[in-house]
Amino acid sequence: MKTIAMMVFLVSLVLAVDLQKWGPEITGLSSEEKKILLHKGTERPFSGQYTNTTVNGIYTCKLCKTPLYRSGDKFASHCGWPSFDDAIKGAVKKIPDADGQRTEIVCAKCGGHLGHVFNGEGYTVKNTRYCVNSLSLNFQPNDIANTTLTKAYFAGGCFWGVEYHLEKLKGVKEVRSGYMGGVTKNPTYEEVVRHTTGHLETVEVIYNPSVVSYETLAKAFFEIHDPTQKNGQGPDIGNQYLSAVFVNNDNESKIIRSLISQLKHNGYDVATKVLKKETFYPAEAYHQNYYQQKGKLPYCHGYVKRFK
Repeated sequence: MKTIAMMVFLVSLVLAVDLQKWGPEITGLSSEEKKILLHKGTERPFSGQYTNTTVNGIYTCKLCKTPLYRSGDKFASHCGWPSFDDAIKGAVKKIPDADGQRTEIVCAKCGGHLGHVFNGEGYTVKNTRYCVNSLSLNFQPNDIANTTLTKAYFAGGCFWGVEYHLEKLKGVKEVRSGYMGGVTKNPTYEEVVRHTTGHLETVEVIYNPSVVSYETLAKAFFEIHDPTQKNGQGPDIGNQYLSAVFVNNDNESKIIRSLISQLKHNGYDVATKVLKKETFYPAEAYHQNYYQQKGKLPYCHGYVKRFK
C-alpha cells in the first residue's frame, strides 16, 4: 500500500506541474469545474449535460480542448455519467486512484481529471467503461443536418429479445429497454411484473433516418415477434408483454396501420395496438444489453418473414 500511495503521490505531483501551464484556462472555469478537473471531484449522477446525448461528434477536454472520445464509442450504461467503451488513441492517461482500488483517467495532455475506467462489466463487446464527468468535457457536434437522430418505440414481449434484434439493424445507434404506457411514474421491474402499473415492456430505438427508415424498423419489429399473440409473447404471458407500437406522430401511425393492413391481407390476425407515445422510463441497468452481457440468445424472439 505504501508503494501504491507513493506512486499516486508522484503522478499527482507531475500532473499538478502540468496543470500549472493552463493558467488562463483554469481562470475561466467555474468552481464546480475546478473541483472536478483540478481536485478530482465527481459531479452528481444524472446531473451532467452529456449523460444521455446521442448526437454524433467529438468530446474534448474542457481544459485544453484536446479530443478525447468519439460519439460512436458512447453507450448507455445508465450509471449516471457519460460512458464510453474506448478513447481516442493516446488522449487519455490511466493512473492508480488515491483510494488504491480504482483506476483514474486524466487528459494525457494537460492532466485534467476526467473520471474512472472500469473493465469486465460486460456492457459492450470491448468490456470497458470510461466513466466521465460531463463537466470535464466539451462537445463538438458533426454536421447536424446529416446526423440528426430520431427515436421510435416498440413493445413486443420481453424487451431483451426486441432490443437484441433491432440493435443489429444498420442505422440504429442504440436500443434501450424500458417501460411505457402505464400510470406509474419511474416504475421498477418488480412493480411492472405485479401487473399494477399498466406499463408494457418497451424499447426505445435511437436511429439515423438518413440510413434506416421508420418503415424498415417497423417491418423488422413485426418480423421478430408474433404480432398475432393476444396474451403476451411466447411463454411470457401478462399485460406487460402485449404487442404495441407507440407512435410519435400521424405519419408513423399511417405507416404502422398500413403495415398491419398488409399483414392482415397476408392472413395474419394482428393483435398489435397502435398507441400514442408517452413518457419512456428506462429499465434498470441489468436489463440493458441483457443477452450481450449474458452471452445468450433470445428464447422467444426470432425472425419470420411476414411481408411479401
